[in-house]
Amino acid sequence: MSCAARRQRGVALLVVLWACTLLAILLGGYAMLARTEGLQARYQFAQTQAHYAAEAGLMRGIYALQDPQAPQRWITDGRPYPFAFDGARVAVSIVSETGKVDLNAASADVLLNLFRAAGMPDAQAQAVTRNVVDWRSFTVSPVSTVPNAAYAQAGLDYGPRHGPFGTVEELQMVLGMDPAVYRAVASQVTLWSGRPAPDPNTAPPLALAAIPGMTPQQAQSILASRSAGVVQPVLAGLQGVTHSIRAEATLTDGTRAVVRATVRLQGIRPNASPYAVLRWQEGDGE
Repeated sequence: MSCAARRQRGVALLVVLWACTLLAILLGGYAMLARTEGLQARYQFAQTQAHYAAEAGLMRGIYALQDPQAPQRWITDGRPYPFAFDGARVAVSIVSETGKVDLNAASADVLLNLFRAAGMPDAQAQAVTRNVVDWRSFTVSPVSTVPNAAYAQAGLDYGPRHGPFGTVEELQMVLGMDPAVYRAVASQVTLWSGRPAPDPNTAPPLALAAIPGMTPQQAQSILASRSAGVVQPVLAGLQGVTHSIRAEATLTDGTRAVVRATVRLQGIRPNASPYAVLRWQEGDGE
């Protein structure tokens, strides 16, 4: 065989080797892509399964609030109710809105106590309390230009609404509201109780501490009785009509989903839904 022929065969072999290498790289890339897509599909399926299990927990909570057998109704003081559903562990807790601090109806003392309980320094808590009251007040007082000037000085292009809070999230817009304090109190406030002070029978911890005259010892005793599963007689017959429900579902592989809703029970009426959803959230973020 001539030298030229050997060179041609060598080049051909090199081309074949490069082609095989390129093909192997392409096949490896396709295999990795298929594996990634498979993992994503599995993750999305698990998230969907967990989400619907959490929704099932929420529906179970709504039914438990209206159980025809009154002793079987769930207590609305935040205690957890766990159960299994379609391979998932579900935990549901319900808090009556009457146990929360109403942003539009709470007294100044209750608001002040709430912000203090959330860790806000006293002077700042007093200032934020005044700003909350000013925000929701219909009538503009002669000194109302001071908060407006303060908002402008803080670089904000808005002032107090001078009307009721429209959402819980609106509390973040009040001058002086610290983000960390808002995150602490967001689950403790409401727009739907209409009470000047929370109901101590169902109040969550910070709202319980906000009740005028409530001592730390009394609050600790109430929370301890809930942890022990004690049912107060008043709770067996008086549950309220508006509640916040949190349902968390966890699959065996650890996949987790949380659904939260505020619902108003409307009773059993012809051609009417037994409840209305006032607020819907997914996840634990505010």
